[in-house]
Amino acid sequence: MEVYLCLTGVIVLVGLFLVASAIRVVPEYMRLVVFRLGRVIDEKGPGLVFLIPILDKPVRVDLREAIREIPHQTAITKDNASIAVDFIWYFRVLNPADSVIQVGNFEKAAEGMATTTLRAVIGGILLDDVLSEREHINNMLRTRLDEVTERWGVKVTNVEIREIVPPREIQDAMNRQMSAERDRRAQVTDSTGQKEAAVNIADGEKQAAILRAEGQRQSSILVAEGEREAQLLRAEGFANALDKIYESAQNVDTKTMTLQYFETLKDMGASSATKFIFPMEFTSMLSDFIGSRK
Repeated sequence: MEVYLCLTGVIVLVGLFLVASAIRVVPEYMRLVVFRLGRVIDEKGPGLVFLIPILDKPVRVDLREAIREIPHQTAITKDNASIAVDFIWYFRVLNPADSVIQVGNFEKAAEGMATTTLRAVIGGILLDDVLSEREHINNMLRTRLDEVTERWGVKVTNVEIREIVPPREIQDAMNRQMSAERDRRAQVTDSTGQKEAAVNIADGEKQAAILRAEGQRQSSILVAEGEREAQLLRAEGFANALDKIYESAQNVDTKTMTLQYFETLKDMGASSATKFIFPMEFTSMLSDFIGSRK
């Protein structure tokens, strides 16, 4: 009886184990490549997957985009310069069955292909181009890797070079070149600033001279206009004075004018010097005076 119970317990445990191994839950980003008696029968998932115990062997394949790092690799450029390059590459599985059947470990295989492809690409490019055309090298690596991994059901989505380390002597030469270039740019910037400052100063002086000339012109115009107005006012005043004198002279008779004339002659002869003054009108004035006495 006890032996029977033990056998029953063993059978139950084996049954439970078989049932557990026959049921799999596959996430959305995974697929199961199912081999039955050594042959691929299907790609199953996602969700609940049922397998035949013992007969079916599942292999998990991740469909998410993955990233792998290729450590520093030494490569020789076209001009025989030794450089160290490290890069990363992105890939995703498009055909799970091919990624399992066509290659034993496609990641290791792709890594080896990436290193050889890197050396081949770098070997055809000059050092200066390697340092300046990184994007071009990335595209070349991605294209060549994708051509190889396509038959494995894997798509290389991107390749990025992270670091390029040239030899020490080349780094020193590049540092000296960068320092000389910075000095040149500083000198160019300084000379450009001096030029712009001189142009601004000259332009300011020009504008100031124009403003001074304009001010002087306006001042001269105002002075001339003022003088003209003053002359007009003086002329007007002189004309008004003459009009007043003329109006007053209309009321002065001949006798008054004759006496005024004599007073003027008297003033002219008042000095100590001997003078003999005989006006041309003396005879006519005298006759007028004598006539007036009569």
